[in-house]
Amino acid sequence: MTAGEEKRQRLFALLKREDTGVCPLLLAPMAGVTDSAFRRLCIEQGADMTFTEMVSANGLHYRSHRTEELLSISDAEKPCGIQLFGHDPAIIAETVQRLFETAVDPADAAVVDLNMGCPAPKITGNGDGSALMRDIPLASKLIEAAVKASPVPVSVKFRKSWDDAHVNAVEFARMCEDSGASFVTVHGRTRMQMYSGKADRALIAEVVNAVSIHVVGNGDIFSGESAADMLAMTGCAGLMIARGAEGNPFIFAEVRSALSGREYVPPTEEERLGAALRHIEEYVLEHGSGLFADMRKHVAWYTKGMYGSTELRRRTNNCADAEELISLVEEFRASRRINAEK
Repeated sequence: MTAGEEKRQRLFALLKREDTGVCPLLLAPMAGVTDSAFRRLCIEQGADMTFTEMVSANGLHYRSHRTEELLSISDAEKPCGIQLFGHDPAIIAETVQRLFETAVDPADAAVVDLNMGCPAPKITGNGDGSALMRDIPLASKLIEAAVKASPVPVSVKFRKSWDDAHVNAVEFARMCEDSGASFVTVHGRTRMQMYSGKADRALIAEVVNAVSIHVVGNGDIFSGESAADMLAMTGCAGLMIARGAEGNPFIFAEVRSALSGREYVPPTEEERLGAALRHIEEYVLEHGSGLFADMRKHVAWYTKGMYGSTELRRRTNNCADAEELISLVEEFRASRRINAEK
């Protein structure tokens, strides 16, 4: 067994998942994207673990009902990762402790993940997310507070750095390890890059070689080939897929096929639209029809590249309720069937 294979098996064990023959495949926590219905679709397509959407520690501290709803974990995805963001060690500690005392069974959670990589201005402007990469002592206190309060392992997700002038991912990863983190996920872009340019895989490889804890690689995994490249170039113990999964839960099956040397058959339009409808219906069932508008962006992602999708997007953006949204997608699916049969 190679060192890389051993690390991957140990990461599977940490995530409380069976070794399924390739490296662990994780769905990234994405605010407004990775709802429970979508996470289930990804699990069915081969994701080894999912995470809740990014949850505000402050929101939980002040008992925001909307924030608490984000902690819903369905049986199909247990154990799931719970991702928190915040910058106050006392609130992180109190939130994590109360979380497992009142809201989440520790058996249902694989890890508590601390977000120190989100680049969104509304997050960094409050000193959260990737802003913490500019304050390593505070970041360390946050990790130590979470580790002390949590009955499950703690992981940390961060970026290459705040900007190109202050690349500190290796230093940051060492701090995470020293502070008690069980694994880290590294996105190979700076905060200032947001999602532009390319993820720095050489930098991720440096992090892998600098720490003894597991390192999960993240950034620019949009296909089986790019996943295989990330694994080969970095030696990371696992892969985390983010934007590549938007409207495409099938990417996990594609990556699993690529890493195991099997032929991959892409989903048909019928299968893509079927997944879209199931996603909408289950989301509305869980969250209520009043939040149906959250699904409109997903419809655009599921139908990207299909003939007529531009007009569908225009119509869905103007629809009035969940029933109309579902009807529009069903109508579009019927039209695509007719065209396929011609």
